[in-house]
Amino acid sequence: MIRVATLDDAAACAELYAPYVERTAITFETEPPTATEMAERIGAALATHTWLVLEDEGRVRGYTYARPFHTRAAYRWSCEVTVFAELGRRRTGAGRALYTALFARLEARGFHTAVALITLPNDASVGLHRAMGFEHAGTHTEIGYKLGAWHDVTWMQRRLADVGDPPAEPR
Repeated sequence: MIRVATLDDAAACAELYAPYVERTAITFETEPPTATEMAERIGAALATHTWLVLEDEGRVRGYTYARPFHTRAAYRWSCEVTVFAELGRRRTGAGRALYTALFARLEARGFHTAVALITLPNDASVGLHRAMGFEHAGTHTEIGYKLGAWHDVTWMQRRLADVGDPPAEPR
């Protein structure tokens, strides 16, 4: 079941995310966020965009969210998106299901473009994003240092909806 996250999901989301922070370069965070910090992130995403969780057998197994791409006003129709599934659930369709639900919500709210940043190498994430309609927009080489190595980050983007010219304000 995919549903809108609540602040009560913060501890589960933090627990799911922690192994990515501690053992991978998929995220450039170096300290796992606490449940309180994750609740703040969920609240911020819900206020402007959305945060969804994938729940199975009463447990959060994945999440996705969108947040502002940039603070300058001209970017307000664009958003940055991300998706995380339990490490054992990668390549099971969880990411696709979460993104499908997220994009439907973002389109309905009047967002035009979604941007994803992917640390390389990460064939699974690049494959998911391509399958979801994202196109390569550029790569920053050796932009982040984590776990004893420099990492590249590729930017991918996807049009969400034709929002008109001039566009209505996102809701």
